[in-house]
Amino acid sequence: MKDNLEIESLSLEDHPFFSGLKHIPSPPTSIYLKGILPQKNEKVVAIVGTRKASSYGEKIAYDLAYNLTKSGFVIVSGLALGIDSQAHQGALDAGGITVAVLANGLDEIYPATNQHLAEKIIKSGGCLLSEYPPKTPSYPNQFILRNRIISGLAAAVIVVEAPKKSGALATADFAKKQGRPVFAVPGPVSSKNFEGSHQLIRNGAKLISNADDFLSDMGWEIRLQDRVKLDLDSKEKIIFEMLGKISGPVTVDNICQITKLKPRDVMSALSSMILKEIIFQEGGKYQINL
Repeated sequence: MKDNLEIESLSLEDHPFFSGLKHIPSPPTSIYLKGILPQKNEKVVAIVGTRKASSYGEKIAYDLAYNLTKSGFVIVSGLALGIDSQAHQGALDAGGITVAVLANGLDEIYPATNQHLAEKIIKSGGCLLSEYPPKTPSYPNQFILRNRIISGLAAAVIVVEAPKKSGALATADFAKKQGRPVFAVPGPVSSKNFEGSHQLIRNGAKLISNADDFLSDMGWEIRLQDRVKLDLDSKEKIIFEMLGKISGPVTVDNICQITKLKPRDVMSALSSMILKEIIFQEGGKYQINL
């Protein structure tokens, strides 16, 4: 990699982020790190799926990672092409941190096409992890073993898109054995890329379609006010706080009068907040989308 960060070797006792790995079957003896470890580990979610993802699956992975990151979560995945890459990118675009677990030594990035993504993960305050020392090539069996670490670090695993033969299914199997809940996103019934996902759901994985489904099922619902404030600019925050204090819907004129904002600024902010599904408009009046 182009950065000058050294690769560190840590034991599972060296950082609380590794606490979930201590009790998994065949825990790693040490972990190699490049970057900065998250300070907390109670809000870590794994998002995984096929390398040969559909545009639908990639969008779902990106949106899930983006919205969960905005809600304060750390996203962990495997830096593979397809679903993994979209999960990492969604977290980065949301201004959060993400953790990538590799199946080889950290002196090389696999796949090489994700070199730039790996650099962005580190520069944004995240990290790369591996149980393998530098100079270790990426042998095929190591990818499956790597997945037990992805699930072991996370409080839950979300499988976005997986055919019948997919490393994501191995991650889900590890998660089940480790006592982690497994979630799966449904897809078109005719798509072979979702046959594994649908089988997971038939076998007990919880079906989700968005971040709110996941948060609700995990009992991690965050108050609307805390969640959306992370995604508002200064004028949007003023309007959101005003709407939160008023009972019932209000007109643009009401909003301008109370907030002292210019009409064009109010209209721009309202349009943005509607697109973010934070508020809705009905009959020319606006209110919070609870």
